Formats: sequence, structure tokens, C-alpha cells
Amino acid sequence: MRSDVSASPRPEGNPAAGPAAASNGIAVAKDAVPSNGVSGSPGVTSSNGVSAAASNGVSVSVSNGVSVSGSNGVSGSHSKSASNGVSGSNGVSGSNGVSGSNGVSGSNGVSGSNGVSGSNGVSGSNGVSGSNGVSGSNGVAGSHGVALLAVGAAGAGGVVPGAGVSGLAALGAKARAYVALMKLRVVELLLVTTVPAMMLARDGMPSVWLIVVTLAAGTLSAGSANTINCYVDRDIDQVMGRTKRRPLVRAAVTPTEALVFGIITGIASTLMFGLLVNWPSALLSVGAIAFYVFVYTLGLKRRTPSNIVIGGAAGCFPVLIGWSAVTGTVSWSAVLLFAIVFFWTPPHFWALAMRYRDDYAAAGIPMLPVVASAETVTRRILFYSYAMVAVSLALAPVAHTGMFYLVAAVVLGGWFLAEAHRIVRRTEQGEDPSPMRLFHMSITYLTLLFVAIAITALI
Repeated sequence: MRSDVSASPRPEGNPAAGPAAASNGIAVAKDAVPSNGVSGSPGVTSSNGVSAAASNGVSVSVSNGVSVSGSNGVSGSHSKSASNGVSGSNGVSGSNGVSGSNGVSGSNGVSGSNGVSGSNGVSGSNGVSGSNGVSGSNGVAGSHGVALLAVGAAGAGGVVPGAGVSGLAALGAKARAYVALMKLRVVELLLVTTVPAMMLARDGMPSVWLIVVTLAAGTLSAGSANTINCYVDRDIDQVMGRTKRRPLVRAAVTPTEALVFGIITGIASTLMFGLLVNWPSALLSVGAIAFYVFVYTLGLKRRTPSNIVIGGAAGCFPVLIGWSAVTGTVSWSAVLLFAIVFFWTPPHFWALAMRYRDDYAAAGIPMLPVVASAETVTRRILFYSYAMVAVSLALAPVAHTGMFYLVAAVVLGGWFLAEAHRIVRRTEQGEDPSPMRLFHMSITYLTLLFVAIAITALI
């Protein structure tokens, strides 16, 4: 804080004479004529405390700490500090530095004027006008005009810097939570089967537009079913280590928000299929959502070890939807594609459930690995693996896929069956069955098999 206010030596015996009178931040304009209790009379006590100047009824108070317009008996009397005329100067009252006070300046009376308090020049300073503290007095601060305070650290116009950035971050977090509810990693696997089914139905490459719309609508359809599944299962998701980071468990979204989002995405999916593809595909999409939510999630999951066998049919609908998107119907070839995914689901999911058996047991979900021995589970995995490979081979003559697909189905099927036999053998010998090896292999198998179907459609 500057205190080098310019002032000329005042002639002795004449306190009002001289160019200026100042003391550590007090600027008193020259030629000030105090009268009738005028502020600035010889009774004024100036200190680090006070710098105040006002104009046209405006009281300006400046302080780095707490600023109160006036002084404790310094400015005027206990009644009014002012004159009936003009208190101030024709010059400039203030300083080029910072006019303020580190202390408290106030008045027990009224600091102001019934007339004009200030000067005809410039009232205030060219430095900082404002207060980080409190501007006022024990009485009335200022005149019958306006008390001006500068806004401190809150910024101009009351805007808090960073508020916009914080809002965008919160919005982004909410959007990520909604995406997580859709379980897009699962959806990705379903869509891998959709495009090859469309290509086999077309016996070539469908239009890019049809593929894009079908995939977009299919993503919303599967996302809708998964979101409602998260809504229903939010109580058990918080118990299982595999699911405890889901958005509803973390309260990233509310249950109502999740349910509304699931319904809206389902409606959007249906309208996209119906208006941009065809209505048979839209009906199949609705059927897939309803089957997953009402048959699997609400009906079977918590009641029977066969939950994934029957309920897994919901994950087979994408091949039917892809076929219907191209042809408007469902043929025997589409049914066989459906059957491949249907028999693939139990080995795939039971391997995962073996790995997370304790989670499902803690949540009270009767998955097969929870209610049956490891030997029973692995033998059923082997059974469904053989059924899956058999159906994949049956597709060749029905869909006229040719030798390329047939060879691929044989090689991939043999590879999968070999791992299924190994998991049975390891279990029977009391070794670690290493179920996740089969789980990851099942994903690779299905992907490569449907890639072979897509290649067959192009050659």
C-alpha cells in the first residue's frame, strides 16, 4: 500500500492553508473550507485508517480489510459529519495509489451530508476502490445517496471462475454413467453377430445406410434391456465384486433416472427400426427387450439354475433382427444362426459363473456353479459345446455357405471342443479348472465363426 501521497509543507498557524494535507493514506484536498462540523477540520484525526471521498451523494469506502465509511468520532460530530453547503474541494480528493485502511473506520453517528458531500472533481482514487471486508458504520454510512462497494474476490458480475468447467465435468460424469448402464462391452459382442447375419441374408454386402441404422438401433435396444436389468438388480449388484462399480451402486444416477433412460432408449430403438428399417425388425427388438427383462431378469434369474439356458435366448435375437432388417422375414438359416448363439451361451456364461461363484452365492443367485458341483458344471459345458458345434455345421447345407465356411466351422469347433474336454479333465483330476480360459476362448470362437460367415457371403 503506497503512502507517498504528495503534500506541500503547510504554513504554520494556518491548518487550512497550503496545497494539501495528508497522513499515511489520508488525502485532504487543498482549500477545503470546513464549517459547522465540516469533515476535514482541525479536529480530524487521520491515520492508516481512513481514506474516504464521495461525490454527488455517493459514499466510496476503500479498505484492504474492513472498511467503514467514517471514523470513530474523527469525521465530524456524533450527529452529522458534513456542512450545509459543500464539503470538499474543486480539485481531486484521493490518491494515485490505493486508498484504503487496514483497520476499521466508522462513525457512531451519521457520516454524510444533506447537501453535496465530496468535490467537484474526482472522488476516490486511481488505484483500488473497494473493500474486501465490510463497508458501513455503526450509524448510517454515506449520505442520502448511494454507498458504493467494489466486489472483491468473487469476480466481476458475481461470476465465480471455474463454475462453468465444474458444470461440464459433472455433465460428462453423468453421461458416462448412462453409457455404463448400457453395458456396451456386452452389446459389442451381440453386434458382431448382426452384420454377418445381414450379409448372409443379402448374400453380399447390404447398403451402408442399412447397416449403420440397424447397428445404432440394435445398440439402443440392447442398451435399454441392460439398463432396466441394472435397475432391477441394483440390490444384488452392490453385493457382488464384479458389479459393485456399476452406476446405480455408486449412486452416479438415481434408480428413477435409470428406469426412465432404459424406457426412452427402448422406445427410440423401436421407432428407429420401425421407421428407418422395417416393422418386423422393430417387433423383434421389442421382443428381445421384453424377454431379457421379464423372462430372464424378473422371472428366472433368482429362481432356477436354468436361468441362463432359457434366458440366454434374449442374446440370440440380434441375428434374427439382422436377418429381418434385410429380408423382412425370418428363414431357417436365421433360426440356425439363432441356435448357434443359443447353445454357445451356457458354456460361455457358466465358465464366468465358475470364476465368480462366491459372488453369486453371496447374492443368492442360483447359478449352476452355485448349486451344483464343478464336475456337473463342466460336463454340461461339454454337452452344450457339442450341440453348438453340431448346429454350426448344419448351417453349411441349409444356408449354402460353401466349403470355406465349412472348413472354418470344423477347425474352430474342434478347437473349442478340445478346451471343453480339458476343463472337464482338470476338474475330475482335482486341478484348477481355469474356467476363464474357456470364457475368453468362447468370445474368440464366436467372433471368428461369424467372420467366416461374412467372408462366405462375399465370395
